[in-house]
Amino acid sequence: MRIALTIAGSDSGGAAGMQADLKTFHQFGVFGTSAITAVTAQNTLGVSAWQALPAALVARQIDALADDLRPAALKSGMLGSREIVEIVAERIGHHRLTTYVLDPVMVATSGDRLLDRDAEQVIARRLVPLALLVTPNLNEAEILVDAPVRTPEQMAHAGRALVRMGARAALVKGGHLADPATIVDVLVHDGSVRRFPHERIDTTSTHGTGCTLSAAITAGLALGRPLEQAVADGLDFVHRAMAAAPGLGRGHGPLNHFVPAPPRPPSEGL
Repeated sequence: MRIALTIAGSDSGGAAGMQADLKTFHQFGVFGTSAITAVTAQNTLGVSAWQALPAALVARQIDALADDLRPAALKSGMLGSREIVEIVAERIGHHRLTTYVLDPVMVATSGDRLLDRDAEQVIARRLVPLALLVTPNLNEAEILVDAPVRTPEQMAHAGRALVRMGARAALVKGGHLADPATIVDVLVHDGSVRRFPHERIDTTSTHGTGCTLSAAITAGLALGRPLEQAVADGLDFVHRAMAAAPGLGRGHGPLNHFVPAPPRPPSEGL
């Protein structure tokens, strides 16, 4: 069985963060491990409090897993502090963990900030060059490349900028595009640009979409799938999980992580 690692915060509401990642890993048939970076008090209405863990403890978690349960692929989500960003970059480099998906979580769906402002550019400088794939939404892409990102053309430009910064690929997510009917996600990889259009779902059950997507892509990579296939499978999983959302809570509700993952090809071993 393949192993995947999430380096992320804990969501007490179970919709995002480490909880969403482990649920997604399970659905894809990979064994999930975790290095917890922060603890949040949140539900579908928002984040009422959060506390980052000591960076040294985050490092010890990564070390323990790299030494015994080495992941075939890993992702990072909420990191919380500059010190944690620095230590995660250091430990990924030290352990030569190369199949790395960077979800640069900065703001929750509710609008609550989940990262110290002084850590934003450290992510750009230290983590982007380590990443096989970076998965920012429009707001995060604007912060990382310091340019407007509000159209599919600007998304492609931002993706190319992230590749120039050292990432091997970038998936700029279009959930915040102004088009009321269609969402377009833009992948820049190997010198080409691929658009993934799909119908916008009229729902408030959007909490954890970014975490779930990056986890689904990470699971696909852990299973040995090519990057573009892992991205396509991840987007398909999230779209169906949103469509089947259970409608829990009074705010931005969770996805339905019980939807089946895309079928595994016969050639794909455990």
